Amino acid sequence: MNGSSGVRVGVLSFHNSKESKAICNAVEDLGHEPEWLREENTTIRVRGDDVELTPDVDVVANRMLLSNTEQPCEELGIANTIQSLRPMLNTPNATLRASHKFATAGALAEADIQVPDALMALDSTALNAARDDFGEEAVYKTAIGTHGGGTWKVTRDEHVNPKVGNRYAFLQSLIERDGQKHRDIRVYVVGDDVVGAMYRYAPDNDWRTNVALGGSVEDATDDLPEEVVDIATKASEVVGLDYAGVDIVEGNDGWFVLEVNPTAGFKGLYEATGRSPAPYIAKLAIERAGGTVDQERVRELSATLDDSVPSCKPRLPTSDSDEPVIVGYTEEVVVHGTQGSKTVVAKSDTGATRTSIDTSLAAEIGAGPIKSVMKVKSGSLKSGKSRPVVDLVVGVGGRQHTVTASVEDRSHMDYPLLLGRDILGNYQVDVSKTVDGNDEANEEEEESLEE
Repeated sequence: MNGSSGVRVGVLSFHNSKESKAICNAVEDLGHEPEWLREENTTIRVRGDDVELTPDVDVVANRMLLSNTEQPCEELGIANTIQSLRPMLNTPNATLRASHKFATAGALAEADIQVPDALMALDSTALNAARDDFGEEAVYKTAIGTHGGGTWKVTRDEHVNPKVGNRYAFLQSLIERDGQKHRDIRVYVVGDDVVGAMYRYAPDNDWRTNVALGGSVEDATDDLPEEVVDIATKASEVVGLDYAGVDIVEGNDGWFVLEVNPTAGFKGLYEATGRSPAPYIAKLAIERAGGTVDQERVRELSATLDDSVPSCKPRLPTSDSDEPVIVGYTEEVVVHGTQGSKTVVAKSDTGATRTSIDTSLAAEIGAGPIKSVMKVKSGSLKSGKSRPVVDLVVGVGGRQHTVTASVEDRSHMDYPLLLGRDILGNYQVDVSKTVDGNDEANEEEEESLEE
């Protein structure tokens, strides 16, 4: 340990997630020193036979979010380098295995943990030739994804491809209980212990239970069968993670592990259980480096989810890294469907609740399948009109967003894709910035769901 002031815990995270902030704050509240390892302040220097890491820390909690980056190997390489210098929770190898859903399934199956039947085929013919093995409805998902993004339910007659955009995809059996409302259990494991668990229920007009997609939650901590506790802790151990959100669903043939998430969010669990995993992760890191913590203080801190900006966040005098990335009135984006991808110029509309895609473009890239039909308000129309909605993956400036987009005939409009607040909420819009020379905001397309 450095000096007499306790353990210096580094949180490795290049994104402004609430979870990274909460872990930093928990380390400080436990009487130790947090360091947020970010692009602004992290350096690794080789000088002769010495390798120097700055900030200098005793242990690192890895929170690298691989699913949202175009080049996961770049961030894995950085994490691997740091791991060679300091003890690390959620090592790069374990994080890679967990982030790749098919790799996770293979590791769990080898360890006799029940997972849904699945097939990854790198050839389209081979993938579709086995489609009937998965029944009338199957799950089709990208191997790397997040918040339910890149996951579809497909019928027997729908053609699927080995890739969606730049991500490999696979088929998986749909696990449901006859006559039961679809739900699963998210179990949050830290070390050898279950911090909390929640039931997650799918929202109306969807079958996925992710909180980020509108799923509802309910405390399941005191209702967990011992079998589920054992499955969750064993799954985390098999994948090699020190902390994880383990998603488990009950089928007619018992319990199945769906995913083991190395960067699971805290918000839903805290909402359901009143417990934050952050102090428990901080405790594990501190103890891994030889430090000590007050166990009662950990329990006290877990009753609050403190995701305020931590005092250790590096600040540059020339910029505020919490400011959103700027996008223009028009932006060149990459839109991905199950049958291909295309680069198009999209229009930004902060008045639109949801993203909208042209019918022809949706057909060209294989956007879908259609999830449902929703009534929307559009422009100055007082009465709503019905439009089909589909899951869509949109790449903006190297970041990928999976949204539920409405499909409409936009052939009479200048742009085949309209970016709504479901995407623009992550950015700052500068209407004077364009990529196509068109600086006239001549379309009024405000669209929202009708209540």
